[in-house]
Amino acid sequence: MEHFFGFAFPGIPYGCSYAIVAVSLVLTYQATGVFNFAFGAQAFASAFVFTLLTQNHGWSGFAAFLVSVVVMGPAVGFAFDRLLFRHIPNSNGTAKLVCSLSLLVGIPSLLPVIFGQQKLDATATIFPFFNPNVVYFTLIGTPINGIYLSTFSVTAVVLVALTALLRYTNLGLQMRGAVESRRLVQLDGVNANGVVALAWVVSSFMAGLAGVLLAPVFGAFTADNFAALTVTAIAAAVCALMRSLPIAAGVAVLIGVATTTLQGYLSPNSIIYSAVVPALPFLVIVGALLFLPGMRALESSRDPLATIDPPPPPTAAGARAPKMDRIVRTSWWVLLAVFFASMLTWIPVTWESVFNYGMALSTVLLSVTLITGMAGQLSLCQGTFAGISAFTAAQMANHLGLNMLLGGLFGAALAAVVAVVLALLSLRLRGLGLALMTLAAALLFDSTFFSAVSITAGVEGVSLQSKWLGTSAFFNFDGHALFLLGISVLAVCVFVVLLVRKGTVGRNLAAMRGSETAVAGLGINLSRQRIMVFALSGAIAGLGGVLVTIQQQLASPSDWNYQYSLVFVVLVVTTSVSTVEGAIQAGIGFAVIQQLLTYIPSRFGGPSLTIVLFAFGALTYAAHPEGVLEYQKRRSTLYFEKLFFRQNEGKPSDVSTTGAHG
Repeated sequence: MEHFFGFAFPGIPYGCSYAIVAVSLVLTYQATGVFNFAFGAQAFASAFVFTLLTQNHGWSGFAAFLVSVVVMGPAVGFAFDRLLFRHIPNSNGTAKLVCSLSLLVGIPSLLPVIFGQQKLDATATIFPFFNPNVVYFTLIGTPINGIYLSTFSVTAVVLVALTALLRYTNLGLQMRGAVESRRLVQLDGVNANGVVALAWVVSSFMAGLAGVLLAPVFGAFTADNFAALTVTAIAAAVCALMRSLPIAAGVAVLIGVATTTLQGYLSPNSIIYSAVVPALPFLVIVGALLFLPGMRALESSRDPLATIDPPPPPTAAGARAPKMDRIVRTSWWVLLAVFFASMLTWIPVTWESVFNYGMALSTVLLSVTLITGMAGQLSLCQGTFAGISAFTAAQMANHLGLNMLLGGLFGAALAAVVAVVLALLSLRLRGLGLALMTLAAALLFDSTFFSAVSITAGVEGVSLQSKWLGTSAFFNFDGHALFLLGISVLAVCVFVVLLVRKGTVGRNLAAMRGSETAVAGLGINLSRQRIMVFALSGAIAGLGGVLVTIQQQLASPSDWNYQYSLVFVVLVVTTSVSTVEGAIQAGIGFAVIQQLLTYIPSRFGGPSLTIVLFAFGALTYAAHPEGVLEYQKRRSTLYFEKLFFRQNEGKPSDVSTTGAHG
């Protein structure tokens, strides 16, 4: 028994920190209707500033706490509400998820841009009377130091205070009413915007507090640790059905204790230790999503005024006049011909590699267009599908001598099979539930499949050999050959996606986005449609993953972790998630901007600034769900129509389109 407590007690500080984040997630969701994926990024930002001030500038822990948690935390939350989430209708769950994902991706990348690259070691504590290096007493043979006391005390106070706020105060009642329908609460004379803003301030304070509390426990200061914090907190919040603060806190502590207990009893060299222990929070998420019926109704809108929201704007192609449409299409073909000729003649080798990588990435992003833009399902594991295919092809080439391209077909097929399994597991999930399921799948593969040295060769990855592409002179690492390969695969994938969009499946998917109930009433099998689109998106992502691997001549697990899956969604949403050209523009644009930023000093952000630019571009999704680039294309189209075809100014299509964006 003494051994058990010796293993279990070290999990309490972790579990208490997880609990603070979990109850804050529940608070934010109950009060604002937003599942704040960016919570871990907020915690990381406050911990980053706290550690920077104490370690590099000699501030006391209390002074740094005031700045990083008391001031910065609430200010960030207030900014989130005032500038972003306040303008998103309660019924638009997808916009809320996309914006919070953009913040999750953008904030950790923004900090090095602002403060430069920092080497920080989180050892300072906000409670000088709770010294982490001092043992205050022993409990069942386990020494209790300042970390135990501080995290447990703060968690208890936070849980009691938030429970009392939500259950026993008028403010708590107003918060719950605001998430039902902010407009109806306002009709009752309540300042709904102020109530929601206060909820953001409180929850963001909790995020900063959790980050600063947990930083000394981690020791090593990285954004990945805080991502793990968020994942575990999500598991606890999901088990509480995003409703009960005590249940969320209790599950969080249990996960922390279970993790350290398993680590104590299991051999570090065992398969269970390397696979199950890191995957424990993800398994909890999957179990909760599958077996708790309440998770299926999380995203169902309860706002009786939701039907008054305006319809989504048309795409640029759907809004332009026939004459303008012919000019645009002709210009696209001319541009493609010029690009094709330039890639085979005068473009330098460096930029040739950039464009080749961009086209390969565009193939991966096409899968996001298919699953999110056409099917309306927010999948957060498209990078996982790409990685599964890439490593399958690399290992088949390495061990079986199979051509990398042929192995890529097997890899794409395996990715499609995994996608089908995931679709079957999540048939009854929508919106937030599906996003959490796919995120859990991505994290599960990160901690198992991609961390297995026998599959991925560790952090170094699998280096490609020229013989894996065959003995033909065409299939080598020559840039021209890779360009022809990349553009051919991309063209085939584009053709398939367009074929699906114009066919029966595409029309069914469009109808499902409008009303799944109505579509089911027409006798259409919704489950079959979802499984088909998941399988196809997995296969396309798999082909793109093999292309990226061939272009980079390396299959690395760091290229396909869950963070890149999030980045992929952000990239396509920024340009246009509903159009094929949006995926192509996102892939090539990402590669080009990354290359351009290598020419500026690293202290101005370097490559990380690319993610920041796209992430904060995706924050405009609420105002322009068609994508920033698509919005600008439509505006430009209308401008040139009026400039060159003045006789068409009175067309109904022009009037309706202009009115939609007044």
